[in-house]
Amino acid sequence: MTEKVNTANPLLQANRACEALMAAYSTVELPPANKWHYHQGVFLDGMLKVWEKTGNQAYFDYVKSYIDNLLDAEGNFLFDRDELDSIQVGILLFPLYEQTKDKRYKIAAEKLRNLYRTLNKTSKGGFWHKDKYPYQMWLDGLYMAGPFALLYNKWFNEPKLADMVVYQEQLMRSHMKDEKTGLFYHAWDEKKIQPWANPITGCSTEFWGRSCGWYGTALIDILELLPEDHDGREALVKSLQEYVQALLNYQDSKTGLWYQIVDKGDWKDNWLESSCTSLFIYTIAKAVQKGYVDQEYLNAAKKAYEGLVDHMIEADEKNWSLKGICIGTSAGVYDYYVGRPTSENDLHGVGAFILASMALDEIEK
Repeated sequence: MTEKVNTANPLLQANRACEALMAAYSTVELPPANKWHYHQGVFLDGMLKVWEKTGNQAYFDYVKSYIDNLLDAEGNFLFDRDELDSIQVGILLFPLYEQTKDKRYKIAAEKLRNLYRTLNKTSKGGFWHKDKYPYQMWLDGLYMAGPFALLYNKWFNEPKLADMVVYQEQLMRSHMKDEKTGLFYHAWDEKKIQPWANPITGCSTEFWGRSCGWYGTALIDILELLPEDHDGREALVKSLQEYVQALLNYQDSKTGLWYQIVDKGDWKDNWLESSCTSLFIYTIAKAVQKGYVDQEYLNAAKKAYEGLVDHMIEADEKNWSLKGICIGTSAGVYDYYVGRPTSENDLHGVGAFILASMALDEIEK
């Protein structure tokens, strides 16, 4: 029999999510198995936040085991050197280095930092998302590369990295924000030649939920790590405020969730999606906590969390699972996005859910 999940205790649910995946996978098996990949990075970042809160050493050891399996004694590791996605996992290296002072983690971080020097760029200096997506900027990229750069600056004093992150966000906002809705298109093609690209703007056609979620999550994390006196803060805060307000315009009134295509909830083949909902909860809750938006916005985050519990989580005394998670997705058109399969306990979704849970737990303490 399925039990009612305790919505009043997000920390309990974060723990259950961590335990469920730890039981299902060794660190070597975390999908995609034995690979340096942002899927694991998102989930394990959430796990580290639970470790910081609870002190449960098993969580720290699990994260450390994942990284240690991929690094050799000299700090060498295999990763895709032509894409922003590879950088995201690097955020795990800093707490490991802080706790252990193992030089391998610093060496690995230096390798990832150097990617910013070699990645291909648009004519204005925007990072290509991957080499196989030439002249394309994706919202995902701000989350994949921004927080790591600021953490690296925090540890190793490279203030130009902060300027770089702020500039990348400015480029995305200038090209990918829709002023009418306040939402952001998933991708932008400078050459305007991709099948999905608007021939005038170069933007993809839709506001895909998880890409919007990555953007908001990036804004929150960037503001937390950006030096307080950086002259880019004001514009970032304004962008965040407008973004949060835009999200609330499209929250499903019945369930509290958000749709795969954010602004088309009334289209019959569109569907409610759990990873974007989780990322929106994280962004809204953190924005309230930091005072960027009013306290009243927290009600939307709580309603969304209850919606996840009621519609997307299945749990009993032994088992816990999160469903309704869109699998990995490229840029495309409407039919492509709504035709994507969903999965249960995909690391995209579980990691995002843990981030949402910890943000709510933190604000209610």
